[in-house]
Amino acid sequence: MKLEGKIAVVTGASKGIGAGIAKALGVEGATVVVNYVSGKTDAESVVACIRQHGGKAVAIQADMSRAEDVVRLFDTVQADYGTLDILVNNAGVAVFQMVEDLTEEAFHQQFNVNVLGYLLAVREAVKLLAPSASIINISSILSTDPYLASSVYSATKGAVDTLTLALARELGPRGIRVNSILPGHTNTPATDGNFAGEFGEKLIAGTPLGRFGEPEDIAPLAVFLASTDSQWVTGESIRASGGVRGVGY
Repeated sequence: MKLEGKIAVVTGASKGIGAGIAKALGVEGATVVVNYVSGKTDAESVVACIRQHGGKAVAIQADMSRAEDVVRLFDTVQADYGTLDILVNNAGVAVFQMVEDLTEEAFHQQFNVNVLGYLLAVREAVKLLAPSASIINISSILSTDPYLASSVYSATKGAVDTLTLALARELGPRGIRVNSILPGHTNTPATDGNFAGEFGEKLIAGTPLGRFGEPEDIAPLAVFLASTDSQWVTGESIRASGGVRGVGY
């Protein structure tokens, strides 16, 4: 129980990687706030799973791109728990478009959720974070190895890696560690169907471990970064990609 007594917020945790991380933190003893924007039923299922394994969890709705929602989320955490030990910034959106099809709406949607949302969460979380707290930002290998038609999404993840380092330097004197995880090609509801056919075959061929990742492959790394096992690790962007390097399609 590496996280016994800790309070954690996982954004975008109703499914996929966020759900996997929330469950893993709960198994290790953390009380987990499962954030969702619209998937209430899925979020409640994650909460139920954590509780079935003896953990504590609650689902709270908030759109992480909206400042008022973010404030409400962390005000609720403060009222209910008084402190916070772990923040996992995971909520994200991806719109894949060739540059000639780029729309301002898609640009702002992705940056508002994937970058501004992370910063708003940190802004509110630091008011509650205990000394030795951990912030974990979920990035992507697309920050360095973009797919075709992923220019905006990849740019948001490059920004996440940069803000991870900047925040680690800013918050380090307060004892708060900040790291990012860069998942590779991972099976989630958001990627369902995207890895089919020849494209999927190319992705697997470029993955040394020879398969797509699963949320359960990412979650243990989040547990490591949330625990004192990583107490001397901050400002790092850690790949969890099955060995993918420099492959873009």
